[in-house]
Amino acid sequence: MPALDSEAVRFDDLSTATRADAEAVADALSDVKRLGVAYSGGVDSAVLLALSVRVLGRDRALGLLADSPSLARHELQIARSVAAQLGADVVEFATHEGDRPQYRANGADRCFYCKDELFTVISETLAEDLSLDAVAYGENADDAKRLDRPGAEAATRHRVLRPLAQAGITKARVRALAHDLGLSVADKPAAPCLASRIPHGEQVTPEKLRQVETAEQVLRDLGFSDSRVRHHGKIARIEVPLAEIGRFADDTVREQALRAIRASGFAYVTIDLAGMQSGAFTMQIITRHD
Repeated sequence: MPALDSEAVRFDDLSTATRADAEAVADALSDVKRLGVAYSGGVDSAVLLALSVRVLGRDRALGLLADSPSLARHELQIARSVAAQLGADVVEFATHEGDRPQYRANGADRCFYCKDELFTVISETLAEDLSLDAVAYGENADDAKRLDRPGAEAATRHRVLRPLAQAGITKARVRALAHDLGLSVADKPAAPCLASRIPHGEQVTPEKLRQVETAEQVLRDLGFSDSRVRHHGKIARIEVPLAEIGRFADDTVREQALRAIRASGFAYVTIDLAGMQSGAFTMQIITRHD
C-alpha cells in the first residue's frame, strides 16, 4: 500500500488554525497502513481518533477501548457515545492491571503499570489479530513537557505513536480541533482513572474503586458539574468546583449526598474547602520531594 499523500486529505471544513494542526497530524500518520488508537472517550483520544479516521479511512483506523474496574461506567458510556458520533469502529477489550502487584501498591509510578498493561495487551494480542502496523495514543504537546507522566515511559517502551505531541498540538488546540470537528467532548473536563482517588502508598482494590465510583455518581446525579471523591479509608473527601461548594448548604442536597455516600461504605463524609484539585495526590508527592 502506498504512503498517504497528505495533500489529498481535505480539511476545508476546519478553520485556518485548526486545519494546520489537522494537516500536521496527517503528516505524522503518512506511513501508517492500519492504525489502532488507544481510545478512552476523552477529548485528546477522541480528536486523535476523529482525525485518524478522516486521514486513513474507517477501514484503516479504529479505536481500542480498554475496560477495567478503574474505568467508571459513566466514562465507558461516554466513550461509546462519542465513537458512535464519529462513526468509528471501536474494539473493546479487558485489561487486568489490578493483577499486577506494582499497580496495586499504588506508588507514584502506578500509571506506568497501568499503561504498560494497556500497551502489552494491544501489542501482544490485538495488533496481530487486527492487522495493525501502528498504535497511537492521545498525548498532546503540553503532556510531553510534564515530568510526572510515567505512563509515557510505557508508551516509549512499546513504540506507541504520539501524533498530537509530534505535531506540537497543545491542549488548548486539541479543544479547538474538537470544537471544529463538532465533538460533544470538546469541553469535557479531564477524567483520571478511579485509582487516582486513592492516596499513593495505599493499596488499590476493586472495593475501593467501587466506593469511589458510586460516590461520584451520587454527586453527578445531584447535578454537580464535576467532582472527585478521595478515598481515605473510612473517610470520603469530596472535591467539587469552588463555585458549587455552597450547594451543600441545601439540606436536601447535603442529606442525599451523605446518605448515599455512607451507603457506599464510607463512615464519614467531608467536603474539601479547597475545591477541585486535579492530580492532588501527585502534587503532594512532588511537594514532599522539593
